Amino acid sequence: MGEHEGWAQPPSGLSPNGLLPNEAPSVIRVLNSERWSKAEERTAELIACIQPNQHSEELRNAVADYVQRLIAKCFPCQVFTFGSVPLKTYLPDGDIDLTAFSKNPNLKDTWAHQVRDMLENEEKNESASFRVKEVQYIQAEVKIIKCLVENIVVDISFNQLGGLCTLCFLEEVDNLINQNHLFKRSIILIKAWCYYESRILGAHHGLISTYGLETLVLYIFHVFNNSFAGPLEVLYRFLEFFSKFDWDNLCVSLWGPVPISSLPDVTAEPPRKDGGELLLSKLFLEACSAVYAVLPAGQDNQGQPLLSKYFNVIDPLRVNNNLGRSVNKGIQIKPFHVYCRLNISPFSI
Repeated sequence: MGEHEGWAQPPSGLSPNGLLPNEAPSVIRVLNSERWSKAEERTAELIACIQPNQHSEELRNAVADYVQRLIAKCFPCQVFTFGSVPLKTYLPDGDIDLTAFSKNPNLKDTWAHQVRDMLENEEKNESASFRVKEVQYIQAEVKIIKCLVENIVVDISFNQLGGLCTLCFLEEVDNLINQNHLFKRSIILIKAWCYYESRILGAHHGLISTYGLETLVLYIFHVFNNSFAGPLEVLYRFLEFFSKFDWDNLCVSLWGPVPISSLPDVTAEPPRKDGGELLLSKLFLEACSAVYAVLPAGQDNQGQPLLSKYFNVIDPLRVNNNLGRSVNKGIQIKPFHVYCRLNISPFSI
């Protein structure tokens, strides 16, 4: 795992807020450090198999550069990658997120058709540098052109500055936590569990969004104040905590649990009942919100209240943005309750 994190235990006297009655003892129980050390070593081997490597990075960079050049042929613009590829937290099946920026306001209604036509023509081009397939135009809350390039999913959006700001925020958090990118390694492991094991990751399918999941992972670091032996313990604490969180009555927020009954007033309870030190200071959160809290392109909803859904996670950068809005009623958060209890038992070491 690179630099050793040490086998820290939960902060002394830790008493998390927002849990169901009588669930706190199991969430903060002390682990056997010697046996956990061996488990973390095996987990490091697993992460090494699924994390980005030189080949996958070179391929994704080449594909991204290729699509960027195609988009630039459609209209004057700049195209950037955001999301898990530049953050280096993508899974082997992970997609590439691109967003194009242009000062021409008239492109708002025409960019998607131009890009789709360009990609469809490239799909027919037998001498194309890469194989392009399955071009789709998805008219969702954010319009997206989706396609396969060398069997990698590529999502293209327009003027989505929010994605770049989220990337910068998560990079800042990773630098703050440090420990050989413990935050990023934990995201990779937890994303793998959510995607391959429990099938609860994927906003386009009515499941949890990637940014929503990353915020949940950050919440664990925040409450436990970065006191982890390694990524496996982060996964363990993540499953234990959120399988026992009071989802029916509370929203998750880095400021602390927010009662759904209080909405639209976003009034948070303290993240910890014991008043102990948290990872992220109020000053840090306020500074990040001031710098990175941009609105999605074309939206003017700063004054709109937060709307509760079936699964509620408040954006650390914009308190009126519910990152759980993608989760449909049929899915909710039941997989946490079911899968966590089934899969945690092997970790009871």
